[in-house]
Amino acid sequence: MVAASQISGAAPKPPLQPSFGVHQNTYSDLFYRIKMNVGVAHSEVNPNTRVMNSRGMWLTYALGVGMLHIVLLSIPFFSVPVAWTLTNVIHNLGMYVFLHAVKGTPFETPDQGKARLLTHWEQLDYGVQFTSSRKFFTISPIILYFLASFYTKYDPTHFILNTTSLLTVLIPKLPQLHGVRIFGINKY
Repeated sequence: MVAASQISGAAPKPPLQPSFGVHQNTYSDLFYRIKMNVGVAHSEVNPNTRVMNSRGMWLTYALGVGMLHIVLLSIPFFSVPVAWTLTNVIHNLGMYVFLHAVKGTPFETPDQGKARLLTHWEQLDYGVQFTSSRKFFTISPIILYFLASFYTKYDPTHFILNTTSLLTVLIPKLPQLHGVRIFGINKY
């Protein structure tokens, strides 16, 4: 077998020699042997898959919902039941839009467009069902629904609004609806 350097006429490069007392596979040796990914902040092909598992995300999410409720309570003409119902409806509307309606990824991914057709919920944890982050984002609207129902004293008007709002975010989370587009809505 003829080496490429012998065909081109160039002198072959000598193999890297270890210096005295240093193992041959040091980082400096590896630097010359492999291409380094300088400036890459993560190793994920699609960062959308792991962002909800990142450190402090669940606490930030809960604090955001709490701050929304405090802001709504501070508006003078909102009663406590109205503030709880608005907290629930605004939370669920935001969750529906960001997790179930918006498709694709804000990052350039090398997956050849696979993420372009998936919602954030479908990309979460690479589509694996019943992970801790999926359980958290499934149980959080249910807890908020229970709180809103309790503080509105199960008033029929608030109860219907809160239940409808809850169902709009729970039904798309079902494993049976992973990748399903009902009536072709949000197909492209």
